[in-house]
Amino acid sequence: MDKTSLYDWHRSNSNNIIPFSGYLLPVYYTSIVDEHLSVRKKAGLFDVSHMGELIVSGKESGKFIQLVTVNDISKLKSGQAQYTAMCDLNGGIIDDIIIYKKENEFMMVVNSSNIEKNFQWLKSVVINDVQIKNSSQEIGLIAIQGPFSRKVLQSIIKQDISDLLFYHFIDEIEILGHKALLSRTGYTGELGYEIYASTDSINVIWEAIIEAGKNDGLVPAGLGCRDTLRLEMNYLLYGNDIDQTINPLEAGLNWITKLDKSDFIGREAIVAEKNKINKTIFSFIMLDKAIPRSGYEVIHGGSSVGNVTSGTMSPSLKKGIGIGYIDKSYYEIGANIKIDVRGKLKQAQIVQAPFYKDGSLYS
Repeated sequence: MDKTSLYDWHRSNSNNIIPFSGYLLPVYYTSIVDEHLSVRKKAGLFDVSHMGELIVSGKESGKFIQLVTVNDISKLKSGQAQYTAMCDLNGGIIDDIIIYKKENEFMMVVNSSNIEKNFQWLKSVVINDVQIKNSSQEIGLIAIQGPFSRKVLQSIIKQDISDLLFYHFIDEIEILGHKALLSRTGYTGELGYEIYASTDSINVIWEAIIEAGKNDGLVPAGLGCRDTLRLEMNYLLYGNDIDQTINPLEAGLNWITKLDKSDFIGREAIVAEKNKINKTIFSFIMLDKAIPRSGYEVIHGGSSVGNVTSGTMSPSLKKGIGIGYIDKSYYEIGANIKIDVRGKLKQAQIVQAPFYKDGSLYS
């Protein structure tokens, strides 16, 4: 089992460390709900060093990224990031990723459970004049999220970060004498930043942020609230909500799937399936008191018409919420459905995502 460079810090501050995607990581330090609400109202700091970083360089790197991802990078400028996905020849989602365009290369940030799979797949389809390097073990990643995140971070950075736009980044910014990549991205729906640096540097920056944020209510935050926060925003989790049996259109990722750009791997299969799709991703809120969980069936008229892929009790809404897939003929915003919760049918309603609409994301 791998450990991030911050493992000793976690071990000293959390009694709730579990295996997750091959790493030992904290579920929480105090409680999931407290950490969740701190991120929504103040700020939280996450260790996400388990995520993978694949570096794509070479003269034809841009052409290669276009070939292996569904989104269009043709207008992406240096210093911009993009959410996208990679698909196999059948249109199944290999992974959902973020692409960072630097001056002379691209950085792919991939899900931890898929690092080796992605690396080997990319090498199997690589074109001439492109190099791919797996830098996951060399790079640490932490995320500061919440309405006070800019204030806390600015207190330890000399360079002004107030005008850094959403999905933009500053490469080689100096933080307390350490070089880092600072990105205005996150997985919570709040104003937030992600910091990529060497593993040694990440430890120093982490402790400095913890100290700098004390007066503003910043707390260290674990995997538990990372999941509840992303669910309130309807952000998908690979392995739960999407995988290689799902294509981007079924998953509601039409907005990043540019079928009119130059050809990409999986495009032909996705186009062929476009008018044959019979299920769709959907979001629902529990009307009865119950917590939906992955694998629960969606019931309508006595028949199973779908399944839950992610569910939780929302700390912000104080109601059960979930994501899943449903037969398209039953999908209608406002429609009532039932969720089979351990043999008992509980009332729920299909709603428009996201569940939480009061975040500071664009502050």
